[in-house]
Amino acid sequence: MVSSDGLSASPPPPQAVSAKQFGVTKPISTAGPTEADTLRTLELEKLLVEAGLYESKGEAAKREEVLHRIGQIVKDWVKQLTQLRGYTDQMVQDANALIFTFGSYRLGVHGPGADIDTLCVGPSYVNREEDFFFVLHNILAEMEEVTELQPVPDAHVPVMRFKFDGISIDLLYASVSLLVVPEDLDISDVSLLYNIDEPTVRSLNGCRVADQILKLVPNVEHFCTTLRCLKFWAKRRGVYSNVTGFLGGVNWALLVARVCQLYPNAVPSMLVSRFFRVYTQWRWPNPVMLCAIEEDELGFNVWDPRKNPRDRTHHMPIITPAYPCMNSSYNVSKSTLRVMMEQFQQGNKISEEIELNKARWCALFEPYLFFESYKNYLQVDIVAVDADDLRAWKGWVESRLRQLTLMIERDTLEMLQCHPYPHEYVDTTKQCAHSAFFMGLQRKQGEKVQGQQFDIRGTVDEFKQSIEMYNFWKPGMEIYVSHVRRRQLPSYVFPDGCKRPRPSRAVALQHNNEVSPTGSGERLLKRKNDLGGGSPPKRLSNSPQPQDSISPEIMTHRAGSASPETFDKCFSLEVVDSNKKTLSGELEPGDATNSSVVTSVASMSSSEDAGFGSMTGSCEGNTKSVEGSSIGSNTASLCEADSESLSVNGGENGNLVQSGSQEGLEVLDLSSFTLTAFDSCSLFTCLLLQYLCYSDFFTLNSEII
Repeated sequence: MVSSDGLSASPPPPQAVSAKQFGVTKPISTAGPTEADTLRTLELEKLLVEAGLYESKGEAAKREEVLHRIGQIVKDWVKQLTQLRGYTDQMVQDANALIFTFGSYRLGVHGPGADIDTLCVGPSYVNREEDFFFVLHNILAEMEEVTELQPVPDAHVPVMRFKFDGISIDLLYASVSLLVVPEDLDISDVSLLYNIDEPTVRSLNGCRVADQILKLVPNVEHFCTTLRCLKFWAKRRGVYSNVTGFLGGVNWALLVARVCQLYPNAVPSMLVSRFFRVYTQWRWPNPVMLCAIEEDELGFNVWDPRKNPRDRTHHMPIITPAYPCMNSSYNVSKSTLRVMMEQFQQGNKISEEIELNKARWCALFEPYLFFESYKNYLQVDIVAVDADDLRAWKGWVESRLRQLTLMIERDTLEMLQCHPYPHEYVDTTKQCAHSAFFMGLQRKQGEKVQGQQFDIRGTVDEFKQSIEMYNFWKPGMEIYVSHVRRRQLPSYVFPDGCKRPRPSRAVALQHNNEVSPTGSGERLLKRKNDLGGGSPPKRLSNSPQPQDSISPEIMTHRAGSASPETFDKCFSLEVVDSNKKTLSGELEPGDATNSSVVTSVASMSSSEDAGFGSMTGSCEGNTKSVEGSSIGSNTASLCEADSESLSVNGGENGNLVQSGSQEGLEVLDLSSFTLTAFDSCSLFTCLLLQYLCYSDFFTLNSEII
């Protein structure tokens, strides 16, 4: 394998733990494993192997060969540039460039099909802007082995992505202040940072950080096994994505390395359990550091909230150990931190059960049921003419999805919470190339908002305008943002192409009770048991469910509707629950290019709306609007609304109006029903309403019980 120390045939060997202190504090415990801990570690390692997290020897050998080929390509590239610029024959002969690896491959925790993070280090006269992104790009583009070549020069860390003989490569470039790059270059040497710009520093830091991590952990083998386990867990639970606002590979590596320092003699089964225990109790924004932050040596900014006001805004600082020390998790927002803390708590609970032999390791890796966790979602559809255009367009949009979360937090004063989901979904029925991402929406738990409206139409407009600044936009590249209810989710987001059957409300409440024992679900189950409801059923999954959502499931009707209605670009809907919460969305008229469906969320206090709500919609295409339909040739149908919950009506000049010919949509007012008086009649009425409202009655009335 190729490392920052050059070519090596095997991963770093395990290190013996000495009396040396690792980290900035003394360890929490130096206790070693018991026999039970050793057995649990063997079971964990067996599970990781069975999950296919280790690559075969054949694939490992192919990676070595690909890296060797890329190394030779960049050497020839530098020699060619040296000759073209008129240097002497001796300079041409000595001209050199080196390939280093970092990330999961350098740390030895990569799996089958994973990409290889690589860094090309070249001499001072070979620059990034023209030589790397133009000359080398053209050389690679002409090679048969290279496919899916995608330069990203404007990224925070400029990168060129491609596949070489089927192996995914992320290639960075750093031009150092040397005329000749020696074969034995020490990437950790601070002198390499002289006279280089910040993008180059960030490019070099990937390798420097990986080397430092391996030097600062007590046992490399235990660290790698634990990290491989936690990365697998994070992907299963939907919290592995730096670009979306969660944590990426280096972030998880630093968190695991710190736990290894705190428990230097622990084996992987112990380290996994301690990981959740430590970070469930961690008081963010206190930083996680593997070593003391080095002072300014060369004038580069280091993470220091005392001096840098921007550093004070970081919610989950995880500091890199190599100079200049930076916060590797600056992408984390309050919303994504909240989601991760919920997952840490859930992981801690299951880890404790595993240590008590009440659960198996497989329980820890159950997938997160994202599409069963919220009632409202934002759907971001990205389309392009072909796969190549979509790859570039999607990369641009995905890198800015985090901004949409931050904008919603900002514009709603953090009262509307977003849960961006990092998984990508594809609708294979569309003729154009398509990709979709989703965000869960809910109002802030524990907050009772009265009379304040959350309108994010302007927020999504601003987001769309930032997306339209893409310098390489081509015709056919479009983005659509739409609000969908849980029951309107497209079938392609489900693994088998069809929606899961909804669990009974009693099961869901029992599950909520396990996640939050003090919640309203516990009070309701106790009340039901007092009425002879029997013991609660077993939990279906370990996915934590939001205790309070923006809007409820409601019962509505619309006269004359016989089939679901499909609409194209825009809609407006409003629902009312027993707490007078409403959800509405509409499209600003006049946008026909990168059109988007935007959502607004409101909280109403008027008692007149307690029993009735209206839903109105307008559909706009390139030709005209027709009542109850969507006309337009250049856009695909993005959302489906069933006729029970939506009334779609045309409006003049794009204004949304309610059709007078349609009967009003009735919303059952459940606020007058409580569980305080239970004669046979009222009990039957409550049970009937529970059934009619898709088993959401007890959730709607949890605050009035």
